[in-house]
Amino acid sequence: MTPSAASSIDERASAIDRAKQEVARNTREGELLVDRVFHRYSTFGRQTEVLRDVSFRIAPGQVACVVGPSGCGKSTLLGLAAGLLRPTAGTILWDGAPVVIGRNRHLGMAFQQPGLFPWMSVRKNVAIGLRTRGYPRRDARRIADEFLHTVGLSDFKDAYPSQLSGGMAQRVGIARALALRPRLLLLDEPFAAVDAFTRLKLQQEFKALLALTRPTVLFVTHDVAEAIALGDVIVVMTQRPATVQRIIPVAREERHRASAAYARKLAETLECLGVTSDMGDEH
Repeated sequence: MTPSAASSIDERASAIDRAKQEVARNTREGELLVDRVFHRYSTFGRQTEVLRDVSFRIAPGQVACVVGPSGCGKSTLLGLAAGLLRPTAGTILWDGAPVVIGRNRHLGMAFQQPGLFPWMSVRKNVAIGLRTRGYPRRDARRIADEFLHTVGLSDFKDAYPSQLSGGMAQRVGIARALALRPRLLLLDEPFAAVDAFTRLKLQQEFKALLALTRPTVLFVTHDVAEAIALGDVIVVMTQRPATVQRIIPVAREERHRASAAYARKLAETLECLGVTSDMGDEH
């Protein structure tokens, strides 16, 4: 074989490898993969292990709700997925590539406290993320108005956070996150600070919003009922140092709170968390 022929074969082989890598990457678009992640904090020279060999996958457009004991590292997991922290060991992949430290334009986040700027109007609070990403003022205002309409707050766009109820403020926080049209949405107990009735309403509204935008969602909650209502899968964590105890799929019919299927799913999940329940199978 001549050198030129060998070179041509090598080039074709390299092109095939690149094509295979591109196909593999495309098939993982919108997927979040947590692969054997460990994480430790160092405080005053003392090492605290928070996560130990955590692995799970969230398919594109899927909602994964993470439940577990307080202090087990659920919020740390969100920080790792957001690129705010680097895992001590293991890998977190988004779109088939490692999550990078720093700004990630595919990302939206919302927290237990909406974190609204008190000196800004509701509209400006929703638009601020768009402006920091380079959107012109007019486009940012238009998109903010669109999402305020979606969450039912068009009449309050010129109000200030101090003039809002807790549920309204939380809607503004959700609108701000979704206005970025994130492909990955990370949520840290976003409905925990409101009353039970408002929480149920926000859950229903949130499901409707997700149907419009279809992001991949990692949702941390202490509320098992909320995890069943919103999640396609529930990731149950152990005590710290936390690992994944079980991944529980949730079927559509198991979300109806009055059904026996819901009662069984609730009992199953609570049992994983070490909580006994009398809502077992009906005989």
